[in-house]
Order: sequence, then C-alpha cells, then structure tokens
Amino acid sequence: MQFGIFSVSDITPDPRTGRAPDDTERVRSMVTIAQHADQAGLDVFATGEHHNPPFVASSPTTLLGYLAGTTENILLSTSTTLITTNDPVKIAEDYAMLQVLAKGRMDLMMGRGNTGPVYPWFGQDIRQGINLAIENYALLRRLWTEDVVDWEGRFRTPLQGFTATPRPLDGVAPFVWHGSIRSPEIAEQAAFYGDGFFHNNIFWPTTHTSRMVQYYRERFEHYGHGRADQAIVGLGGQFFARKNSQQAWDEFRPYFDNAPVYGHGPSMEDFTSQTPLTVGSPQQVIDRYAAMREHVGDYQRQLFLIDHAGLPLKTVLEQIDILAGEIVPALRQEFDAKRPEGVPANPPSHTERVAAGRDLATVGAAPVNRDES
Repeated sequence: MQFGIFSVSDITPDPRTGRAPDDTERVRSMVTIAQHADQAGLDVFATGEHHNPPFVASSPTTLLGYLAGTTENILLSTSTTLITTNDPVKIAEDYAMLQVLAKGRMDLMMGRGNTGPVYPWFGQDIRQGINLAIENYALLRRLWTEDVVDWEGRFRTPLQGFTATPRPLDGVAPFVWHGSIRSPEIAEQAAFYGDGFFHNNIFWPTTHTSRMVQYYRERFEHYGHGRADQAIVGLGGQFFARKNSQQAWDEFRPYFDNAPVYGHGPSMEDFTSQTPLTVGSPQQVIDRYAAMREHVGDYQRQLFLIDHAGLPLKTVLEQIDILAGEIVPALRQEFDAKRPEGVPANPPSHTERVAAGRDLATVGAAPVNRDES
C-alpha cells in the first residue's frame, strides 16, 4: 500500500505570529517538504492545481519536473489536474514530458476543481463541467495512445493529423486517477476506463465516502475490469500528531481555529468526530486510519494533508517524520496482514504496466479481467 502526502499550497498566516509566507517562500517550502518526504521514505508526494489566491500551485508539472531531478524514490503525482479547464493537448504533452523526465516515477489525478471562477478565466462554462471532463479525457486518452489523431468535439477546435509529443515513455501512458468528492459521474468515468478512483474525503463523513467508493467498485466490476474488491482506490486524510493527545490538541487548535480552509464553522471537536481529521497521538492516527478498510474495503493509496493552515515548515517536517517513522509502518503492517488474496496492494507501477502490456488503448478498447491480465 502507498502512503504519502499532498499539498493544496495555501498561503495562510501563522496565528502565533500573524505572518504569512510570500509566494516564493511557499513554493520553496513545497520543494523542501517533497524532498524531506522522499528522504523519510514516504511513497507519494502530490500537488494540487489552483489559479487563485491564496494558493500558489498553478503549474504542477513545473514543480514536479523540478522534483523529478531532486528526489530519488518518491512517486510524484497531482491531487488535481484540471481536466475541465486545461487543454487536453497540453495535458497530454506536459505529463508525457514529466513521465520521461521522472523515468516513469509519476502518475496524475484528474479533477474538475472546486473554484467556480476558474472556468470563465479559462474560457469555459462551469455548467458544462461534467461534459468537459468526459470529452476532454476521451481526447486525452487518444492523444496518448494514438500516434496520429483526428478529432472533433464540442469544446475545442478540431484536430487533423495531430501527434502529441513527446510520446509516452515506453509506449505506456501514465496511470490516471479520477478524483471526486461528490460526483458519481466521475466515479462512473473512472470505472468505465478501469482507472483509479480517489475520494479526497478530508471534509466529508465516512458514510459519504463509503457510498462513493462502493459505487465505483460496483461499476468497475460491471465494466469487466475485475472483481469489485480489485478496483484501485485512494483516499485523502488529515492528521496532526504529537507524543500525546493533549499536546497535539493544544498545538493544533489555533491553526484549526484561524484557517480559512476549515471555514470557521464546526468546532475542532465536531470536525474530528465527523471527518477523517485526527488530532492526537501516533497510535490514535493509526487506529483511525486502520479502520478505514471497514468502510471502503482494502485500498491502495492513502494521502495526508499536513502542510496547510499556516503551520510552520519546521512543524510540517516533524509531522512527516512522525508519519514515516511511526504511523506508516504500523498501518502498512495492518493492511498487509488483512488484505485478501487477489486484491492489489498498490496501484500498478509504470514497470508493471509495461511488462503486462496494459496501455490505455488496450484497457479502453476491451475491458480486461484483472484475474486474467
């Protein structure tokens, strides 16, 4: 099972000092965080994509391309690549380039975003969000799997005899996740293509997460990609850990209370009881996330948001050390011990996809049973 972190790249003042980092400091801190996660032995670092303050991650491939040359082992990903407002041609070329530079040590997550004004900024209509996601992804797959593409759709100019360059590494496109919080249409899309489904449930109750994941699993099996329990699932999460629960609550509370990301709504007590946010000792985090399999089944990727709400860089790096040194080993052991036979432990790696010949063209043209592939 893969464990890692993702960043939403928010710029939030530290409530203890009142100071917020500038854009340059925040971008550089994300680099430091990813490099530290790599050195600590985490499996994944992912960045979001935002085009509005107070966020700075407007160019995921630039950041991840730099990290490809300055990290050794960690898989580089996105927690959102905006399939609705980005041109599929640009996505195809940018992420194939990243795939080459990272030597296959990457994947990406498609998402529609949660900021309404982004659509008109990029010349699109938010009312067409689902239709954009469906059409743009269909084109993206063709650009990766066909050397020459002729295309005509509703949302971009036609293509005639177009070849996206560079071609995907080893002829195999990057593995794709589809991220959705509340849209079953996106879970359906992930299931149709046999791609991964990521439910970034950081603000949602477990009952909602369970329904979304179960729907995806059922549709994955319906389309003939394998058993429902073999579908590739990822979850988001949040924690803040210290040696004991009281220390963690005392330290994190001012950040929770002042961070716009939490909406100045429910109390921290309510938030920790109603969402996956866990504030406490490492063992409390372990217990909370080990129980996730009871709600969604065995899954393949768990990403945590830990660098938000104005937390100082030093504190974030300490949280990475706690995650990698205490929490992940226990969770990995727990999940490995209980995983049924035939259920994948991890999403398919680039090497595995090359060896199995499971490129996107094959998956899209003829769904395959994972037991037979």
